[in-house]
Amino acid sequence: MKKKLLFLSLVIGLCNSSQAQFTRYQVKLKNKGGTPHTIANPSTYLSQRAIDRRTKYGIAIDSTDLPVSPSYITQIANTPNVTILNISKWQNAISIQVSNQSAITTINAFPFVESTNGIAARFGENGRNELRNKFQEEEIVTPIDFSQRTEQVTADYFNYGTNSFNEIHLHNGEFLHNIGLRGQGMQIGMLDNGYNNYTILNAFDSVRIQNQILGTWDFVNRESNVTNDGSHGMNCFSTIAANIPGQFIGKAPKASFWLYKTEDDNGEYPIEEFNWVCGVERADSSGADIISSSVGYYDFDNASFNHIYANMNGNTTIAAKGADMAAKKGLLVFNSIGNEGNSAWKFLITPSDADSVVAVGAVSASGVIGSFSSYGPSSDGQIKPDMASVGVSAMIQTSSNTIGFSNGTSFACPNMAGLGTCLWQGFPEFNNMRIIRELQKASSKFSTPDDRVGYGIPNMKLAFSNLLIDYATSSSTITNCNITISWSSKDVAAMKYEVERKGPQKLFIQKLD
Repeated sequence: MKKKLLFLSLVIGLCNSSQAQFTRYQVKLKNKGGTPHTIANPSTYLSQRAIDRRTKYGIAIDSTDLPVSPSYITQIANTPNVTILNISKWQNAISIQVSNQSAITTINAFPFVESTNGIAARFGENGRNELRNKFQEEEIVTPIDFSQRTEQVTADYFNYGTNSFNEIHLHNGEFLHNIGLRGQGMQIGMLDNGYNNYTILNAFDSVRIQNQILGTWDFVNRESNVTNDGSHGMNCFSTIAANIPGQFIGKAPKASFWLYKTEDDNGEYPIEEFNWVCGVERADSSGADIISSSVGYYDFDNASFNHIYANMNGNTTIAAKGADMAAKKGLLVFNSIGNEGNSAWKFLITPSDADSVVAVGAVSASGVIGSFSSYGPSSDGQIKPDMASVGVSAMIQTSSNTIGFSNGTSFACPNMAGLGTCLWQGFPEFNNMRIIRELQKASSKFSTPDDRVGYGIPNMKLAFSNLLIDYATSSSTITNCNITISWSSKDVAAMKYEVERKGPQKLFIQKLD
């Protein structure tokens, strides 16, 4: 889990000498005037799948769905010394890069501009002689020796191998796979620092062959290639998508994926928060169901931007606001809680503080909390983390095309996101918030939550059973001694129904398969 800071809503006057250090800005707009798009015709800016999600769950399409006004974008883009970087409709804002500070004076004079705020310095500033490694702890990998392995051979659908089985069995997650819930038809949007060489690594051969990668985008370099950058995203991707029988099986290996790079390994600046929201917006518009994000924010290369714990209240940071907006649009958002448990900071980092986000802490495959896993609660008293999954000695695909163990809530998050994907696949009738509640209710500490694992470790079989009880209905009628029984349930190959009729003297049992 990368340590990050969110940009607060600072309006830095041009008279402030510190502004000269910034080369990238957020331009906040007053409105969406003059847009050619309408709420009545969302097909011009939302995919049919995104529209269907809103219809299914009764989510109104509103002004936040409308794209930023094209005329405003054009006027800012035509300003000398300005390059448009990314555009956020939820924030109604544009990130730009300038080569001359006079451009900011020009932009501030536009009547539709509310404010311009510096969100990143030029590369190499602030006295840093080398790049900070944002993922240093999680890049320590212990190789797994499979030459002497004892494969986990059971009646399970997948041959997990011992280590992979231990991970999923902590949650009874193999139950979902065995009844056919493996992620089929579900779409997961991943946000990270890149997916280095996923196109040639063994763990991803199945998702490549089955065309399960729906799209990619690099919000830092503004290109479609996400294979030539960081490996952290690739590691996290493997915990969901891997399919190496007998060695490593991901938690939702049949799902489809949107792979987005929002993190810039060249520095720690608030522009990455802006990128993150843009990535979630694109996932929403494209039709994703789930967000798995193994990044977070609290400190910064420039300490003037640093968060304090009071900001971790779910309502202050750009990331938290964007995450809650995604939930409002019907997405199920998972975010790692952070690796600050042993640091002076100690607490969760944003956007895991958002009230509609599933913040995930890290435990071992035997359920022991990782000391590095960040503490809750949020500063406004929410129970955080919401739950925990395997992030201590978690299995990952490595860049050297081997499988290894690594530590980090970054891996606990996609482990939980993959299982949540499979559970929701089974019950699309229920919305994202209902799935979160059922995961919490099926967790090991639901009645006594704490600030280390929250509600605890979810039991996926129990969560499925609870949802099935609420979903299933039955009724019967008697007409001229004929009994008609009607019921609705979830039919899978391993399920059978037993209908019993008890007479005055004996019990008749008829089994219906």
